[in-house]
Amino acid sequence: MADKPVRADKVAAVVELTDRFRESSATLLTEYRGLTVAQLKQLRRSLGRQTTYAVTKNTLAKRAAVDAGIGGLDDLFTGPTALAFVSGDPVEAAKGLREFTKTNPMLVIKGGVFEGKALTADEVRALADLESREVLLGKLAGAMKANLSKAAAVLQAPLSKTARLATALADKRGSAEGDGAGEAA
Repeated sequence: MADKPVRADKVAAVVELTDRFRESSATLLTEYRGLTVAQLKQLRRSLGRQTTYAVTKNTLAKRAAVDAGIGGLDDLFTGPTALAFVSGDPVEAAKGLREFTKTNPMLVIKGGVFEGKALTADEVRALADLESREVLLGKLAGAMKANLSKAAAVLQAPLSKTARLATALADKRGSAEGDGAGEAA
């Protein structure tokens, strides 16, 4: 029995999916069984502009993941699968999925990929529990500023004490010279 010829449209779809896997900061896999077209549209909006949500054929997505060098996802490509390709902050996309599942429990988070590593569904939910990149950077900047302020205060304290001591010694020397000048006259 001869192998079926590979259709050009399937090859193009695998190439496109492979590129999306490679270019995305994260990819989140979901099962969308039971969701209406309107709910899927709402989900796409809730994920934001930096996330593309695409329904894919499992065989093509599995092949694309392998071609992109991503392993450990084979078990997740069962049932109706949709991929959320994240080009922005993966935390925001994970939060968007989690929030959507609260009102639409038919959406199931299967797992994902972050920085080339396969994630379980629990790890995706843990990712959603993190604060956004901007918040974490803000906290880091605040902590660094506070530590710099403390360091500056520590460094300035001895200088101010030294300056006060030098002023006191100069005043004392000035008054001692003034007393000695008056006695010699």
